[in-house]
Order: sequence, then C-alpha cells, then structure tokens
Amino acid sequence: MSKPDDAPPANPVFSRLKARVWAAWAVHAFTACGVLTGLLAISALIAGDFRMALLWLGAALIIDGFDGPMARKVRVTEFAPNMDGAILDLVIDYLNYTVIPALLVYQFGLVPAGFGIPAAAYIMMTSLYCFGNRDMKTEDNYFQGFPAIWNLVILFFYVTSSGPWVNLAIIVFLGILTFVPLKFVHPFRVVRLRALTIAMTGAWAALTFVLVLGSEHGGMTPADAMPAAYWAFLGVSAYFLGLCLWRSAKGAPTI
Repeated sequence: MSKPDDAPPANPVFSRLKARVWAAWAVHAFTACGVLTGLLAISALIAGDFRMALLWLGAALIIDGFDGPMARKVRVTEFAPNMDGAILDLVIDYLNYTVIPALLVYQFGLVPAGFGIPAAAYIMMTSLYCFGNRDMKTEDNYFQGFPAIWNLVILFFYVTSSGPWVNLAIIVFLGILTFVPLKFVHPFRVVRLRALTIAMTGAWAALTFVLVLGSEHGGMTPADAMPAAYWAFLGVSAYFLGLCLWRSAKGAPTI
C-alpha cells in the first residue's frame, strides 16, 4: 500500500488554471455585489432616507469602478467564458444608474408636483437606448451621448440643492443628449490625461462623500455647511465638463 509521501505531486499547470478560474468567478461575485448595494439603496429610499440612499449608490459606483479593471486583469472572458460579465454589469448598472435614481426623483419630489411619474418614466425610457446602443463608445473610449449616469445627476441635485423646475429642465435636457453624439469621458478607460482624470475622479468622490455625509448638520445645505468643499466640488465637476466639451469639439478620436 502506498504511503502519503509516495503520492504524485500536484500538477502546477492545473493548479494555476484552477486559481485563475476561481479568480475570474471571484470578480463576477464582486460585480454582483452591486445589486446588494442597490437593494440597500432601495431600503433607504423606502425609509425616506435620501442621504443614505445616495451613500449606498456611491458604494455601487465604487464597485463598478473597480470591477472592470479587475476583470481585465484576471481575464474573465477566458477563464469564466460561460458568464457574460458585460451583460451582468449592464443589468446592475441599469438598476443603480437608472431605476433607483428615477425612484428617488419620484419619492423625494425632486421635480414639480405632478411630474414625478413622467420624469421617472422619461429617465428609464431614454436610458434604454443608452444601454442597448452598440455604438455607445468611441474608439478612444468616450461615451457617445449622455451615458445614463442618473445617479450622479441626482447626487448633483442633492449637493447643489437645486429647485424642482431646474431639476426637471436638466432631466429633459440630459434625456435629449442621450441621442446626441456629444462625447462624455470614461474616467478610467480614456487614455489621454488619464492620470489627471483619475486623480480628479478621486478628488470628486472624496468631496461628494464629505458633502453628503455632513449635509444634515444643523439642517444646512452642503453649500452653507461646507462652502470650501462645495466650491471645490463644482471646480472638479467643471474639469469633467470641460474635458467632455473639448473632446466633442475635437471630432476625430485621439487614442
């Protein structure tokens, strides 16, 4: 009878392959966590806690920001080929970027009375074109048309304390831009100025977290409670707007 010491050594190639498969599925599981943060955002919405709903959507945004680079790093399409990570990502993004923000518009009266359901429906309907558009990105990884980032729009409404009619006008305008080939930057995929854009993205995320987290101190608006952070937030937002307008005016892609 053979002894344990006589057992053949494990095949190192098979072990590495198994580890890569596990890594690929771990990334899919990480992506799937976005639906859990979405559920928690809905729970906060039902409880009437606008601020907590935004924080959970922020957590979903962080997951979405990291899962793409992780998926490319571990080569999920090669080692977990029977799971389409792109479709998984789109399903979760439609929930967190479109459905929940639309519900926030309705639940918290962000538009004038009587416009809640039409505005929410408009957000959800126009976003379907974005998520189904095969030409959603340019060769240099800019989005063509407004990329249905309604979670960031609602966050902007909250931070700036904009009024219902202003919010409604912005919603209508951005919905139209879904069908207009203006260019919108992807902060992680666009190569040109990538280091600066990623740094600005980090600054923007930190500023929004501070503004949302501290927004209810004394019942003050973010602008009144933290004016320095508020104006820095607007300044960083202007950087992204300028980058998008510059790329839209430039025309041909620059990789």
